[in-house]
Amino acid sequence: MLEVKNLSAGYDGTDVIRNISFSAKRGESLCVLGPNGCGKSTLLKAIARIIDYRGLVLINGEDISAAGRKELAKKIALLSQSVQVFFPFTVYETVSMGRYAYSQGFLKNLSAEDKAVIEDILKKLDIWDSKDRMIDELSGGTLQRVFLARTLAQNPDLILLDEPSNHLDLKHQIELLEHLKSWVTENNKTIIGVFHDLNLARRFGNTAVVLDNGTIAASGKIEEALNSEELCKVYGIDIRAFMRESLEKWK
Repeated sequence: MLEVKNLSAGYDGTDVIRNISFSAKRGESLCVLGPNGCGKSTLLKAIARIIDYRGLVLINGEDISAAGRKELAKKIALLSQSVQVFFPFTVYETVSMGRYAYSQGFLKNLSAEDKAVIEDILKKLDIWDSKDRMIDELSGGTLQRVFLARTLAQNPDLILLDEPSNHLDLKHQIELLEHLKSWVTENNKTIIGVFHDLNLARRFGNTAVVLDNGTIAASGKIEEALNSEELCKVYGIDIRAFMRESLEKWK
């Protein structure tokens, strides 16, 4: 469904990622792993066409470089790790913005289908009872779920998640990832998620791409990527030994 070919991108004339190539199928949850500064967020921004890039990004075989904003919104959605609030809309209004590509106006003229989609997502993420609250009154964890709901309401082919469990406690992290996994399989969609927590990545992903200094160091099935020697080289520690030592402390 997604093909990334020879993708390079960065800031102020300096490439952060270089010649990245990989693909992802429908029904797949792909994790992007690597240490801070390796280019994970830059990769997502380039795929979402937020920053300029060189190379190709294909969705269902179509080059997205010339797609209009509404057309692109039906193909790709990006949920960043930022939870900044610039305008104090209600929860319902904020999630309604996800229907922008399908409606004729801003926060108005929602169809019956739009309203059904919004209500279903708010209930699944357990924020229906907060639909009339102003988002500048919410905790960071609840606000992150609101922004996720807005992203899901967009119903794109591909969702890009930059640290999707950011600001959430452990219970809500697990619930969030389980909901995302179900959304992928039930709707035959694709998700690419950036993770720092390798345990959450293992729980969430089918496949993985490991970045090191802007290039791909390892890729493949999630178990293969997490067990590869390259992963230890990239992070500079013996990942498996660290995980085993941590697990022993729970016995």
